Amino acid sequence: MILTVTMNPAYDITYTVDAVTLGSVHRVSKVAVRAGGKGVNVARVLGQLGRESVALGLADAAFTRDLTDSGISADFVMALSHVRRTVVITEPDTRTTSLWEPGPRLAVDDAGIQLRQRVRARLPQARGLVVAGSLPPGIDPALPAELAEIAIAAGIPVICDVDDDALRAAASVAGTVLMPNRDELSRLIGTPVADTATAVADAAKSLVAAGPRAVVATRGERGLVAVDADGAWAAALPQPVRGNPTGAGDAATAAVIAALADHQDRIDWATVLADVVAASAAAVTVATAGGIDAAARDALRPLVTVTPVEPSCP
Repeated sequence: MILTVTMNPAYDITYTVDAVTLGSVHRVSKVAVRAGGKGVNVARVLGQLGRESVALGLADAAFTRDLTDSGISADFVMALSHVRRTVVITEPDTRTTSLWEPGPRLAVDDAGIQLRQRVRARLPQARGLVVAGSLPPGIDPALPAELAEIAIAAGIPVICDVDDDALRAAASVAGTVLMPNRDELSRLIGTPVADTATAVADAAKSLVAAGPRAVVATRGERGLVAVDADGAWAAALPQPVRGNPTGAGDAATAAVIAALADHQDRIDWATVLADVVAASAAAVTVATAGGIDAAARDALRPLVTVTPVEPSCP
């Protein structure tokens, strides 16, 4: 069983329109609404990969009920007055525009304590933990790092896909796996990172030297770069896949935690990254976040190239 934690969930709303023109009225041809958020999306993809998962986090009763009705095992602390909405507007040329509401302030004071207790209670049955997404106002940014420390102490592999202060705290946890995009990586090391595999590998290597087990940096259409103590690898498709990229990172996270759960001692990134890139690209072909096209993943996997990256600094 793999645990996913989403502290600032959302109802993912996808509108399909002919074109977006600022200041104009738009007629929406299709609407899709799904209970989501980064960790929830990871749980959905894990289900498609044949993995059992439990989604934990902070929410309200209606959101938890919607998750359960959709087949997701959920154990959320009832700590939010409501759940925010994220709107993704898609156009026929596959261009997307996103509007993300902020999360509500916590409705209970001990939400973090309750969540920590629920995660700890489930660790004996867990083979992996993912803490993903933003934090609602009132949550200590150190909480994702604290959850990671608890799981790692229990011998459970952990991915932290968080940002800003929470990412900085998680980066100090020995043994965790970080999954930043290039902008998040730049903010984390305090300097802009060029969009080349070597530059991304150099930045990730500086983090791994300080404690994380690995850094898997996502680069959008350019694929990703994975760095651990043994080396660095870049993986990409020869041509980008067009569609809605909203859930691509979450699909990549699901593929990585599945591999970590299977090979807890050592990861052969050269082999694993083909699955990760294929899963991420297969999510782009799906209209809404939180799913992959399994046939597309199988077709794309043999096309992924994985190459070692030599860092520019020793």
